[in-house]
Amino acid sequence: MTDITYKIENKGSARRRGFLKTLAVSAAISATLLASSVQAATTWKIQSVWDAGTVGYDLFKEWCDGMEEKTGGELKFTCFPAKAVAADNNGLFEAVRNGVLQGMNPFTLYWSGKIPASVFLSSYPAGPDQPHQWDTMFYSLGMLEKTREIYKKFGLFYVGPIQHDANIIHSKKPINSLADLKGLKMRLPGGMVAEVFAKFGVAAVSLPGSDIFPALEKGTIDAADYVGPAVNWDLGFSQVTKYILMGPPGVMSVYQPVDLMDLTVNLRAWNALDPKLQQTVEDEVRIYSQKHYLAIQKRNIEAMEKFKAAGTTVTRLSQEDLQEFRRAAIPVWYRWANKSEDAREIFDMQLKYMMNDTVGYITEEDIKGMK
Repeated sequence: MTDITYKIENKGSARRRGFLKTLAVSAAISATLLASSVQAATTWKIQSVWDAGTVGYDLFKEWCDGMEEKTGGELKFTCFPAKAVAADNNGLFEAVRNGVLQGMNPFTLYWSGKIPASVFLSSYPAGPDQPHQWDTMFYSLGMLEKTREIYKKFGLFYVGPIQHDANIIHSKKPINSLADLKGLKMRLPGGMVAEVFAKFGVAAVSLPGSDIFPALEKGTIDAADYVGPAVNWDLGFSQVTKYILMGPPGVMSVYQPVDLMDLTVNLRAWNALDPKLQQTVEDEVRIYSQKHYLAIQKRNIEAMEKFKAAGTTVTRLSQEDLQEFRRAAIPVWYRWANKSEDAREIFDMQLKYMMNDTVGYITEEDIKGMK
């Protein structure tokens, strides 16, 4: 072999070794970046108050399952139905506060005993009764910012409201007026709703959604408030009741016409997210709110046809009943507003809105003498 040949071959071998070394370094860098990416991914466990098998839970789970893709793999939501991790509402609240769960999807009204202001963070008897009014108050009139201040005191971050539905009442006998409520044992949420119904002679019973069917079946209660037709059909209420009570035409409910849910998360978990990721979650909650609401409305229409086919009769309160209900509710509004400074601030914001001529629900005469 000549010296020239040797030098050429040796030079070629060196190049190959250099190329292989470069490949090895590149592979090592890629592996490091991949490991870093995997380590940066965050998983949140989130429990809903929806029972498994209901349209509400199916919609929420579908949304949770899509979060990983929407955040480019940075954040994953693992969804659980009611009672899967925390056995009851009190346990759910504490589990999120303590970080056992990173988030929850509750009905906001459930926290009236813990956060008095929460009775004004979802619709209440004879208050604002259109979904857009609540979105306006939260996103245009400062209510979202105030709500977050309140929740921060409990180690929680209120991401945003989730539009759901109006609540309706299923009963074993017809209710054609407010007078027909007297003497009924009715499942109702606590707080303001129960207090207003008590003025019309109703004995309120507090039960989680999963316990309503057996209570109606056994006759423990005569009637039950719960959510709207779609979910209530899934829960089998047509099998244990014959009547559905609604408000005047165009108003499904006079006591909880816009029963808001929300996404609330552990404050430490929220603060650990990058601000851009936080914004993505906030945006996705607003998108989901609309999708959830519209999907439920479509299912409501379908469910009402099923209820009627099963022999259920719809009864309605009159416009006069609604006005009487509001007169009974206004003193209760003020009593709850005066439970805390936070509750009063939220209520004052809403009262000003209801008295604005664009809404016009309340006049100076209606609140004369109220403090």
